[in-house]
Amino acid sequence: MVQVSVDALIDMAIAGEGVVSFPTDTVPALATRPDRAELIFQTKQRSQDKPLILMAATPETLWPYVNGTVEELLVWKSIAQQYWPGALTLVLPASEKVSPAMNPADPSTIGVRVPNCVIAESILARTGPMATTSANLSGQPPLLTMAEINTQFPDVFTLFSSEFDPTIIPSTIPSTVVKWQSNGQWKILRQGNLVISNQ
Repeated sequence: MVQVSVDALIDMAIAGEGVVSFPTDTVPALATRPDRAELIFQTKQRSQDKPLILMAATPETLWPYVNGTVEELLVWKSIAQQYWPGALTLVLPASEKVSPAMNPADPSTIGVRVPNCVIAESILARTGPMATTSANLSGQPPLLTMAEINTQFPDVFTLFSSEFDPTIIPSTIPSTVVKWQSNGQWKILRQGNLVISNQ
């Protein structure tokens, strides 16, 4: 069990020294620097055909990681303005800025999200975009508390309970995931609590 302060967790994340965990607006995240994403695959015992999500504090920090036409970017920014921060992951064409370690099986796409969670946003504002996924072993239900994460992943850096408000109960449902199609439509890959209207 490696519990640390917010400042120490941010330092670990920036240094790429290991996997960290923090609350989000859905289930808690495992996170690391994008170029160190292989650490998450190892920690979760996760198949490399299951990509990670690039999470950031603001949409503006995510757009350099996607590649689209001017028209497509307008559509993507419009849906982001409508639903972010929030429990929606957009799977978009990836730019060359994305580390191949994020999605080894298909580096041409990247899932991006801005969470609606004060502690997550404050961490991400200082670390920059992070490679993230739910905190659980592959194939098992997401863990919902820092105590569970400490038990399941003793080498993952988590926050002291005094560093965030434990009375704020996030959703226990992972984010809705939609993928941009070449025909200009969204395809639902995973339905969470959030339902988008412009599919």
